[in-house]
Amino acid sequence: MLPLRIFPLAALLILVFFSGGADAAGFNINGDIAGSPTRYTVRHGDTLYSIARRHDLGIVEVMAANPGIDAWMPPEGTVLTLPTAHILPPGPREGIVINLPELRLYYYPNPRTVFTFPVGIGKEGWQTPTGETKIVQKRKDPVWIPPPSILAEKPDLPRIFPPGPDNPLGTHALNLGWSGYVIHGTSRPYGIGRRSSHGCIRLYPEDIPVLFSMVGVGTKVRVIDAPFRAGLQGGNLFVSVSPHLSQSDEILNHGFVRTPVRTDGIESILRQAAPEGVMIDWNAVNHALQQPSGLPAMVGRRAALND
Repeated sequence: MLPLRIFPLAALLILVFFSGGADAAGFNINGDIAGSPTRYTVRHGDTLYSIARRHDLGIVEVMAANPGIDAWMPPEGTVLTLPTAHILPPGPREGIVINLPELRLYYYPNPRTVFTFPVGIGKEGWQTPTGETKIVQKRKDPVWIPPPSILAEKPDLPRIFPPGPDNPLGTHALNLGWSGYVIHGTSRPYGIGRRSSHGCIRLYPEDIPVLFSMVGVGTKVRVIDAPFRAGLQGGNLFVSVSPHLSQSDEILNHGFVRTPVRTDGIESILRQAAPEGVMIDWNAVNHALQQPSGLPAMVGRRAALND
């Protein structure tokens, strides 16, 4: 049995919305939401980067949930909302699912179990593609040879990076069926939870060995662009609104989203998610759209029989 200590975020996910407890395979899914938001009081010397990593979160999702807070000098004593709750992404619950706006990876060993990790993805001009692929190779202590496209941008780079602390791939790499795209660790953990790579998917150094140990060659990988997620929990309807990809950069640069949130498709997503008898509160939906926090917000409930 794998020790629980190697699953830092998974341990958080069990708190409220998961049932069944931990076992060798992970945690059982009950409903459409994993985890619940938690609170954290800023201590002396904290940054949002250090808080994010300590709780296995990405920097943009922490800033989105706490707009206007200085990432490098958050006021001591400030109570933060930590986004440790996630509406599971749409589509089949199998293999690896990476939701780009959420900057988050989900791994389903089976349809009833999930693990989730923050990721770094492709920056502007080097976008991570969407679509379906699979893991075609696993490499421990990988060697990295910068491709010509990256050497053209950074001609002073070494032509080969051997295994070690300076290797941009970190300690483990999962090659995808898309040529040149890899899920890997990193020597620059501050790039996790933001658009920071040349298209590859990065995980924290402490997370990549966990994922590496659980997946095999042939594991399906699906990359999606789903800023809106809807799901049910306890008969209530929730929506989660993440910043669009360009808005992630706005949050890093300004502390909050400055451009209007595009709302195309959200009405259809909510109506499909809401079963008969659940009434949608469109005022609550509009409120969630005002500032995309990524946090699940209740926007509908099942009508009582005497309503």
